[in-house]
Amino acid sequence: MLAGIGAIALSASANAGTVRVTVAEYSAKTGPYFEQVAKDFEAANPGIKIQFEVVPWDNLLQKLTTDISANANADLSIIGTRWLVDFVQQGIAEPLDSYMTPEIKGRFIETFLTPSVMNGKTYGLPIAASARAMYYNKDLFAKAGLSDPPKTWAELEDYAKKISALGNGVYGFGLQGKEVETDVYFYYGMWSFGGDIVKDGKSGLDSKAAIDAASLYKRLIDQGATQPGVTSYAREDVQNLFKQGKIGMMMTAPFLANQIRDEAPNLKYGVAPIPKGPGGDQGTYGVTDSVIMFQNSKNKAEAFKFLDFLFQPQQRVKFTINEGFLPVTKAEAQDKYFVENADLKVFTSLLPTARFAPVIAGWEEIADTTTSALQRIYLGQGQIEPTLKEAASKANAVLKK
Repeated sequence: MLAGIGAIALSASANAGTVRVTVAEYSAKTGPYFEQVAKDFEAANPGIKIQFEVVPWDNLLQKLTTDISANANADLSIIGTRWLVDFVQQGIAEPLDSYMTPEIKGRFIETFLTPSVMNGKTYGLPIAASARAMYYNKDLFAKAGLSDPPKTWAELEDYAKKISALGNGVYGFGLQGKEVETDVYFYYGMWSFGGDIVKDGKSGLDSKAAIDAASLYKRLIDQGATQPGVTSYAREDVQNLFKQGKIGMMMTAPFLANQIRDEAPNLKYGVAPIPKGPGGDQGTYGVTDSVIMFQNSKNKAEAFKFLDFLFQPQQRVKFTINEGFLPVTKAEAQDKYFVENADLKVFTSLLPTARFAPVIAGWEEIADTTTSALQRIYLGQGQIEPTLKEAASKANAVLKK
């Protein structure tokens, strides 16, 4: 990622007193939120202007790559924290420790700040955080004679078949098969079977746990317990099926609850932990996105002043509620909305066992390799064990670079 950019002498193009911010678009509420934050900040800080550009997530990494190559990057940007190691290694991200007071650093929940700390230096602040849990359709459960959500993957397989047997375009388990987090959807099973993405510097894709998880997912597909054509469904597509009442169970983030409230208010659903594997293992995916400051910014003091403003309680609570994320600061977590939200309590209860994407160079390449292997398996174009071993070999080659 961004190969060779670290060697380029970068120069900022922003005018003094103007802070440029590249913003990832989470929803239709993202742009209006930042418009208001910019107005409020400028009113409180005469002489500093905020210019922001909202970029769709699917285009963000390419946008940043292009801007950095052209010496046209902003002062600040939201990034996927999993990209940070490459930005740090290439000298693109500015350490923030010299700007942060103990009070500012102390605002954050450590679980979500830690992924942005490398070699003892803080390179980003967590702008968004989430974990993953299982959503289930209570009406479909009742029609299939089911009550409580499955506690194990064996129960999930049984439940999924019973719900799919209802017919009428209803399917037991919504399985993602393309685009961002296709690999993550597989890790839920792999972690529960006792596996690791990377262990002792080697890929875990050829482990027994990975093979067992892939076998489970393929079996669900072959038994008609998932929606047909899973490789045509991105995360948002599966979520849409769930909102339409056509899926019995799926794994996703807290923000689906907001979407259900706004788009499908009559849908009766529950939120439960990711099922456990045969050995009792259980794992959810913890995700953070971070705001970084670029080393070539000519307005670092002003940029950090905006960050300080952005991470104060009033701004944070509004953003987190709008987007359906988990609190990243202690003050947010104490807000009534989060304290009393039953759905969010399930997600926060899973945080002690949350796994994050490995902080390693070349991670995106490994994730893409994993996704490609899974798609071949799901489509029946490759046998499970040799396909995963081939993917593990490719991942190991990246890990050795």
